[in-house]
Amino acid sequence: MHDQLIRRVLGPNFLELKLVRLSFEELESGSVVKVTVLEGDTPADVEGKGVGVVDGVYNGLLDRYAREYQSLKTIQLTAFHVAADIDTKKAQAGVDAVARVTLDVTNSEGRHFTFTDASRSVTSSSARAVLGMVQYFVNAERAFLTLYNARRDALARGREDLVSRYTAELAQVVESTSYAEVIANIRKELG
Repeated sequence: MHDQLIRRVLGPNFLELKLVRLSFEELESGSVVKVTVLEGDTPADVEGKGVGVVDGVYNGLLDRYAREYQSLKTIQLTAFHVAADIDTKKAQAGVDAVARVTLDVTNSEGRHFTFTDASRSVTSSSARAVLGMVQYFVNAERAFLTLYNARRDALARGREDLVSRYTAELAQVVESTSYAEVIANIRKELG
């Protein structure tokens, strides 16, 4: 993953997402999940429905972010794992052990990405892993567009040194994005 490059490109415009509150209700027809997420310093309430917590959180976040960041619609979950680290238990039964939740996803190009979170709450770790995935792909798409615009500006100013740098960085960040119409059109333009 290209997290450091994405963070450097976006600087203060990097969208940091943090789980503040999580509640869910399991119904016969599925789950209703409500999360409060900090978007930087701004709280946002998100509600999603699905067949479980992961699906509900993802659907809620998709509803919030996929209109602007269409690449989120093409992410595919390929594996979901929960593992307990029994050595971290405090209670004799071990049911309070730290659990590591791992989400494996692929983007539209078939590239594999892994997102993990560990805590004593499987539910919270599941939600944070999904949030980490959404944060990553939103920022990857934002970084791609930022670099594209910087490259276009450098071309207009005749700054071949910057054009080369931004083209190289675009080639790296594009590996982290997923298909979106805007990115596909830019890819065609870059040739």
